[in-house]
Amino acid sequence: MCGISGEARFDGSTPDAGAVTRITEAMRSRGPDGEGLWSDGWITLGHRRLTIIDLSDAGAQPMVRDDLGLALVFNGCVYNYPRLREELREAGHTFHSTSDTEVILVAYAQWGESFVDHLVGMFAVVLVDRRRRRLVLARDRLGIKPLYLAESPGRLRFASTLPALLRAGDVDTAIDPVALHHYLSWHSIVPAPRTVLRGVRKLPPATVRVVEADGRSREHVYWRPDYVRDPAHEGRDARDWRAAVGDALRTAVRRRLVADVPVGVLLSGGLDSSMIVALLAEAGQHHLQTFSIGFDGRGDEAGDEFHYSDLVARAFDTDHHRIRLADDDLVPAVRRTVHAMTEPMGSHDVVAFHLLSEQVARHVKVAQSGQGADEVFAGYGYHQPLARVPRDGATDAFAEAFFDRDHAELCRVVSPAYACDRDASRELLAAHLTAPGAETALDAVLRLDTHLMLPDDPVKRVDSMSMAWGLEVRTPFLDQDLVALAAACPPGHKVADGGKGVLKEIAREVLPAEVVDRPKGYFPVPALRNVDGPVRQLVTEALAAPAARERALFRPEYVAELLAEPDRAQAAAGSNKLWQLGLLELWLQSHDIR
Repeated sequence: MCGISGEARFDGSTPDAGAVTRITEAMRSRGPDGEGLWSDGWITLGHRRLTIIDLSDAGAQPMVRDDLGLALVFNGCVYNYPRLREELREAGHTFHSTSDTEVILVAYAQWGESFVDHLVGMFAVVLVDRRRRRLVLARDRLGIKPLYLAESPGRLRFASTLPALLRAGDVDTAIDPVALHHYLSWHSIVPAPRTVLRGVRKLPPATVRVVEADGRSREHVYWRPDYVRDPAHEGRDARDWRAAVGDALRTAVRRRLVADVPVGVLLSGGLDSSMIVALLAEAGQHHLQTFSIGFDGRGDEAGDEFHYSDLVARAFDTDHHRIRLADDDLVPAVRRTVHAMTEPMGSHDVVAFHLLSEQVARHVKVAQSGQGADEVFAGYGYHQPLARVPRDGATDAFAEAFFDRDHAELCRVVSPAYACDRDASRELLAAHLTAPGAETALDAVLRLDTHLMLPDDPVKRVDSMSMAWGLEVRTPFLDQDLVALAAACPPGHKVADGGKGVLKEIAREVLPAEVVDRPKGYFPVPALRNVDGPVRQLVTEALAAPAARERALFRPEYVAELLAEPDRAQAAAGSNKLWQLGLLELWLQSHDIR
């Protein structure tokens, strides 16, 4: 797990090594254990290292193999690297390290652009093919590891975070009206390839992009499940699916133990993280370090789920760390969290992940987490009614359940200079939900959730917040084989029992019933969910700041309306409209974007 950066020039000039150095230094928290810089005429690569696998200097990056004519920077972890290394050795290759980084490099030497088909893991890779004068960029199948791009005539820059690219300068920081439309429609999600800034894009998940030395480029998507029933599974009943999913999940959890350092678990007390603890214990991992966080409550709304996390910790004898924070800790944490965001993220639990990661990083460098289970196994409330919607009704049903604002309301929110002249969010939604494949409406929505929404919501949230403290977080529920199996699973098995039915049946074999049958919870941060107290003051100040008035993103009458009537600020799925506006301004101001 690291921070990667670089600049390629296509106009005959030399890359700006100083700019790459500034980008790299801005990602020090992602890689506090080392740094590197390498240049080769038209390309300069930068790297910050977090040592997880092969702790020696042999695993340092940028990694160069002169004998193969290749150089590489890589962020992430390839879980099947020991097996791949043996396979490549049998094919006649040699190795100079025990790192997964070198395995990627040699895999390209063996298989060319199809090297990604052989990798099991999370990764963002930038590889220089020196003999062909070619740059190859690749991102993992579920977009767990980020890769941001800033292109201008004759130049391409890239980095693991958007703010790092800004440190190099010469980036178009104008607001993208289409991205703003997405941000205000979809709980602050801006799907790839866009970001809220017009001059920065991101490589989509499961994508390989090849850039020639003259700047010409091509890209292709190398993996995408069909979300249709596989004839090979015909005749499987609920018990068969439970066994198949259980086996795949156990494999996913074991894969993510690959490390030369200890691995902990972020234990919220919910079903998903509790299952990870149980399956790790089943695999022989004893006295795991587990971590939970809680905040002050509000009235009847609890600010923690310690009852359940304590129950799991006792059941499996973990070395459990309980972290409680008061509201007084929250506002300073919000400011630090916003600065750490690689893009503005409106989910109220981002601050919780930031604070939790700070504490966890004091004890371990690697932790497993339960993110992704809801998207893959139909755990959200809106998935239930979608199981009864006809295939051609998916777009209307999803929009009604998920959108924070429709296009008509957005016209009242955004100032004319930033308004989008079409319903861009609805158009993108319809394009994905009506695309070929996906037998049912629910299949189509789960495909959308998993492959478009998830990489730019919970996945980005976890990567951004954990790497701000040099912590690598691994997500078993986003294992490529498990996701492909779940995509083929009849949706009825997923929405059963109020959602995640097949997971709950597996959980009953390994967890206390009280954890399995508990009401669904979310990372509770009441002060942020309700935007009250000092958080409200913070938002009010951000929206009234000179930079906000000069930018004039939002219509003043709309902001005044939300401030005067907080109850009207509540949107779909628990999001808060006022927090979305304030957060965007806070993020822009934090990074001095004007």
